[in-house]
Amino acid sequence: MKLTQRKGGIESAPKGYVRIAFTQKPKGTKHLVREKGVETLELGIGKPEEMNLRKFRILCRAVVQAAKANKCKKIALQFDATPKLFANLREVAPEERSQLAAENFEMANFEFNHFKTKPKEGWDAVEDILVYGETSPSIEKALRKGQLIGEAVNACRVLANTPGGDMTPTLLARAAKDAMKRLPVKVTVLGKKEMRKLGMGAVLGVAKGSTQAPTFTVLEYKGAKGAPIVLVGKGITFDSGGLNLKPSASIYEMHMDMSGAAAVIHAVALAARLKLKRHIIGLLPAAENMPGNEALRPGDVLQSLSGKTIEVLDTDAEGRLVLADALTYAKQLKPAAVIDVATLTGAAMSALGEHASALLSRDDAFARAIEESGEASGDYVWRLPLWDEYEERVKGTFADLKNVPGGATSRLGGAIDGGMFLWQFAKELNCPWAHLDIAPRMTAAAGDELAKGAAGAPVRLLIRFIEQWPSP
Repeated sequence: MKLTQRKGGIESAPKGYVRIAFTQKPKGTKHLVREKGVETLELGIGKPEEMNLRKFRILCRAVVQAAKANKCKKIALQFDATPKLFANLREVAPEERSQLAAENFEMANFEFNHFKTKPKEGWDAVEDILVYGETSPSIEKALRKGQLIGEAVNACRVLANTPGGDMTPTLLARAAKDAMKRLPVKVTVLGKKEMRKLGMGAVLGVAKGSTQAPTFTVLEYKGAKGAPIVLVGKGITFDSGGLNLKPSASIYEMHMDMSGAAAVIHAVALAARLKLKRHIIGLLPAAENMPGNEALRPGDVLQSLSGKTIEVLDTDAEGRLVLADALTYAKQLKPAAVIDVATLTGAAMSALGEHASALLSRDDAFARAIEESGEASGDYVWRLPLWDEYEERVKGTFADLKNVPGGATSRLGGAIDGGMFLWQFAKELNCPWAHLDIAPRMTAAAGDELAKGAAGAPVRLLIRFIEQWPSP
């Protein structure tokens, strides 16, 4: 999509561009008007006094969605044409507003149509947007940055949306390599042999039920010297639940169980593309969780890379197993900070609904920094407790640890149980650590003004955090 910042007013928009007119009509009101050879798409924003950055993001997406619905290929808009409507955003710097607009224009223009036959008239997508108003080199730079961020989110969505048969662990590793082409990022892929030699018994255990070999991919962008920020992404390319097979209502969309890995891939690629002066390492433990003849059985005991043994009470709690080995691997990298990202639990969705990811950390300052990055970026998070009182629930009966508490209480606080299990490995890192359970944000929610399918969280949060977190 072509996106251009232009000085002046929207009345100077060239012929053929549909003008967007914002009104005080109820939010979501859309009306296309043709008068004297000029097409105007009226869009209601609701009460101006209720406008804020959260609503502004959705409005930017609504502009593109309305244009697509009316088959408008070229549009022109001006947020300050009616200043009263956006008076609440007066304190927002023009650069920030331009970046946010560009991000959300790109996100709303995305459709996953890779497996569809292209219609003769082409896809309903916006091809050209002119943004009128104040302009300067810094505003234009912010616009370009916003586009890059939006494109990275969409690239993440492509990976997450890709069906499991077309996105095995090996193909995920290849996709990571492809994403880093022409970027200064070193990519190393460990196979089953290398993982066995290292002692990654948890990843290998999860992969036993599938004919698809697991992979462990390491991405390193060295934009600066010093200890790295390590991002760990869960890469379960299809999650059947294993022998604890998921019911039909829950198994659909489980090709998206590698959404954490997809987010890490494109956060690292984006950091390199933006030439951030940071040292970043991404770790992608990838496997299929399938119920084959060699699959994990409930009651099996795995020895993790850390040496800790894990009693598997539920084979559908596999994500925390592969992340455990990745967190232990991260220790040798001597990180400044570690964040793991995973579609870990349905319990996080029960707790938070569909509009925020769960955040768990034992470091208050670190958690606050992530919360602030989430609010500023639009990838919202909400913190859940990780208190000592919950630790007893993950201690094993016949092994050091168990992957779920077991019994009737397993349904209570499941997102916290997942985070507490990971803390047993993260506590050895000697640096701040946080766990993001992005299951609530795996797919777009109603009202997001996004296409159905993957939402691309939390690429925006991660890049914002990387930019803001102090260098070691």
